[in-house]
Amino acid sequence: MRVTTSLTLLRFRFLAVILACSVCSAKAQVSPAEIRNPELKSLEEAHLKQLMALNREIAARKFAFPFTLGRYVGLDPQQQAGLDTRGLEFVHFHERTILKISGNYNAAFNAERLTQNQRANRTFDDVVVPILQLLPKYFSGDAGFNGFGFEISYHVRTASRGYDYEGREILVVVFSPEDAARYPKAESDAERQQLLNSSEVYVSGQEFGLALGRPEPLSLEEIGKPEPSGGSPGEKKGSLTPAGRTVPARGGATRASLGLQLPVQNPAAPAAPGQAAPRAVPEAAPLTQSEVDSLQKQYQPELDALAKEGAAKFHFAAYAPPSLVLFRNQLYLQVTLRNPAPFDKDKTSIYKRAAQGFDLFLAPLLKDLVAKTSPLKELAGLDITVLNQLASGSPAASSSEAAEYICSMETLRRFTEYEITNQELVNQSLVLVNGVRIALNLQQVE
Repeated sequence: MRVTTSLTLLRFRFLAVILACSVCSAKAQVSPAEIRNPELKSLEEAHLKQLMALNREIAARKFAFPFTLGRYVGLDPQQQAGLDTRGLEFVHFHERTILKISGNYNAAFNAERLTQNQRANRTFDDVVVPILQLLPKYFSGDAGFNGFGFEISYHVRTASRGYDYEGREILVVVFSPEDAARYPKAESDAERQQLLNSSEVYVSGQEFGLALGRPEPLSLEEIGKPEPSGGSPGEKKGSLTPAGRTVPARGGATRASLGLQLPVQNPAAPAAPGQAAPRAVPEAAPLTQSEVDSLQKQYQPELDALAKEGAAKFHFAAYAPPSLVLFRNQLYLQVTLRNPAPFDKDKTSIYKRAAQGFDLFLAPLLKDLVAKTSPLKELAGLDITVLNQLASGSPAASSSEAAEYICSMETLRRFTEYEITNQELVNQSLVLVNGVRIALNLQQVE
């Protein structure tokens, strides 16, 4: 009797474990019970196992930059955590039923170095092509739907009026099942381009002639497509997100400027009462962008090591690894950190958030951060952006705010050697919030 009871209990536990695993796996994919449209619900039920397996394989795959499947695109990386990662879903698009594959690619492309076509081409090659290679494993030619649609969001840095902003673009590519199967097997660029021309391509909602390996896109007329009509204002011509679905609010953190000048102190001027006298520092020879690019390649191993260690130690943002930039013809190290402590947007001002973000989060990290830059002998300073998370009511209303501190290495060294106060460091640096320069009195706003 005891043996029988033990076996029964063992079987029960085994079945419970299997059931628990099934429930956990189902959370990674849209449930048929959530879908009201009978046709889409039927497709979801028929292909649920394949969708779950494909979701897992994409999540495990290594991309050039982090890529996360998501039901919604264009989100800040801190918003992606905890949000809906069920990026595989059947939808209706332009009178076709397609499998939507959507997600957020945490690459930040410089608009001054890469054209819109080159950014879209890079995202297509980095994300869409590797997933296309997986599809034949899960779906045959008679799968019962009309195509595969990719909706991929990525970051773009661009300068405007002396400020450097970070925005987003969204690439949408819709293939027929036949073209999706043929593309990974294509043997020439000409064949791949032809398959792309016969598909639907949009960048940020506008129809687009994506050209492989070229700086500029093809004209729609060149690939035999009519120029788009005006349409109604706000119409999402190239979005795969079903109409009427509520998309979570998106954070609007923007990178601030490298186009302003740091305050310059006159070595001959007397120090203010109670402040340490500034050191006379010889000005370094000006650099060119090509020299900065060369130094970036030279120091890439050190920058990669800093990025790896900084993710845990300094809260570096994964999508913006440390990089060398040109500022006032000098070499600066640009880093982006995420402040883990959230702020109540309704109860704090931009000045209080910038002050507390500096005093309580950034300042304690500066000594170790400056020490990590010692291999970069040519550095004139650091451009440090702190992303402060803002909460207001519901989690869906959360956003972020970028506080940027541009500091010379000499001022940072004096601060880390306890020669000047935190206020003196701020006074001798540039402070910007979402691209707008502010004056910051730390004690006054605490």
